[in-house]
Amino acid sequence: MTAPTAAGLDPVVFSILTGRLEQVADEMDATLYRSAFNPIIAEARDACHGLYHAETGATLVQGSKGLPIFVGAMAFAVKAVIDKVAAGAGLEAGDTFIFNDPYAGGTHLNDFRLVRPLMRGGRLFAWLASVGHWLDIGGNVPGGYNPQATECFQEGVLIPPVKLFRAGVLQQDIVDVLQANSRLPRSNWGDLNGQLNALDLGERRFHALIDEYGEATVTAALDAASARAAALMRENIRALPDGTYSFVDHLDNDGIVDEPLTIALDLTVAGETLTLDFSRSSPPCRGPVNIARSTAVAACYVALKHVFTGVPANAGCLDPIRFVIPETTFLGVSAPRPVAGYTETILRMIGVVFGALAAADPARATAAPFGTINALSVAGHRATGERFVLFSFFGGGLGGNPASDGLNHANNPISTATMPPAEILEAAHPVMFTEWGLRPDSAGPGLHRGGLGAVYALEVLAPDGADVSLLGERGRYAPFGVAGGHPAALNRFVYDSPDGPKEPPMASKVTGVRLKAGERLRLETPGGGGWGDPRRRDPEAVARDVRRGFVSVAKAAADYGVAVAADGAIDVAETAALRAGRSA
Repeated sequence: MTAPTAAGLDPVVFSILTGRLEQVADEMDATLYRSAFNPIIAEARDACHGLYHAETGATLVQGSKGLPIFVGAMAFAVKAVIDKVAAGAGLEAGDTFIFNDPYAGGTHLNDFRLVRPLMRGGRLFAWLASVGHWLDIGGNVPGGYNPQATECFQEGVLIPPVKLFRAGVLQQDIVDVLQANSRLPRSNWGDLNGQLNALDLGERRFHALIDEYGEATVTAALDAASARAAALMRENIRALPDGTYSFVDHLDNDGIVDEPLTIALDLTVAGETLTLDFSRSSPPCRGPVNIARSTAVAACYVALKHVFTGVPANAGCLDPIRFVIPETTFLGVSAPRPVAGYTETILRMIGVVFGALAAADPARATAAPFGTINALSVAGHRATGERFVLFSFFGGGLGGNPASDGLNHANNPISTATMPPAEILEAAHPVMFTEWGLRPDSAGPGLHRGGLGAVYALEVLAPDGADVSLLGERGRYAPFGVAGGHPAALNRFVYDSPDGPKEPPMASKVTGVRLKAGERLRLETPGGGGWGDPRRRDPEAVARDVRRGFVSVAKAAADYGVAVAADGAIDVAETAALRAGRSA
């Protein structure tokens, strides 16, 4: 397909401008990554920058290193600022808004948005925006991921869209409020300044680009990029067979009530339009795994981008898609429903979209990824008396697919973020990782197996011990396989207690755990689901997995029908017997 461009816009100029615009957003990302104080931004890259439409807030350009989940959500965030301006806040050059309201285009309270107008000759041309995950914003649990929250007030301080800068003048009172509501004000101050620096750079770069090419040409290029994304998405949808395809998966519980939550999708393909209907999903829940509609839309966007990889990352790709996300479900809530664990819910949504699309087009079928970030908080005081909060997320296996095995120890498909290295976490906090490696037998068996999960063991070194909380998932509902593939291993969390090793009664959600110096916790993450019948897997590939320690001899025989000797060689006769359904 020939990508459409705006009338009169030279295709070469369009291509150059598209690259230049994306480069500016990439530079904004890099500026924050290099200057942020907390490892979740500096190392894990839990942030995003972009350019947004002046009137609608729609995403025009986003950096290639920013989190994809923010593409859909940030459009709602910028629209919240547009509405605030229209409601009487006013707007002038030098204004910068700040907020973390998860119900107004946010995700959860830790993600702070900064939105700034890009003014040209006293007229609004577009919006610049930055979002980054701040380490601590108050609430009952250090790090914000409170698995027992029943309202947002227990998750941290909520800031609506307010002006951090008025006509270029910093409103120190706003900074004072933010500092007073965090256990780690210095970290948040560093992250805030990193985001402001990124906006400053983006403003300079975009002005220089517009000065070079002219407002009309840049506007035409932005319009053409959105039109191109919409056209490519329609072409991808048109290639799917018409019909309605359904898929259902579950969350373990909401952290308060020990009952599963259902995410049910009815995906309808009609020509070049796609409808995603989540009406059959569970109602709003008491615990913190609710999400706002903007977050749900963003999750669907990420899932579709994983399947339709050639579609550019801007709001145009959502034009042919209709979302049905009723407020009667836990996928479209409003304040004060708790939302700190939004990551667990959007991961399950992405898997459900994968499952429904697999039914529509088996050639695109991808098994479920491990599907939990395992948000871990370890907090206490250093020997000096200074407060510390270790917050991190952890990896697991991705699902097998028609072309290959899933990736081992990868990050979840909600983002391009990376896990902070053990060395960084140890250098910044009084802890020591005693184990960090692949988890044997965690991958879902298949013709193309899932990727392996991981094992992390951490020892507390703080002299007075530390408080521990975890907000995770997949402790009861394993990542599913497709096309005959098997599910992966479940998530598992174990920690020391006076009565010996203990596991949370809510599977992967717990708070109020106190570890003494020298005591340990252990996290075993799921692998990815398998793709295809494991009995069709090449015996040599199974034997290679056994030799590498990925698969045990027992699981090779039970799941794959391959007999592997102690030296790693294949017992051909026994393998033939196993695959024929008998023992030699």
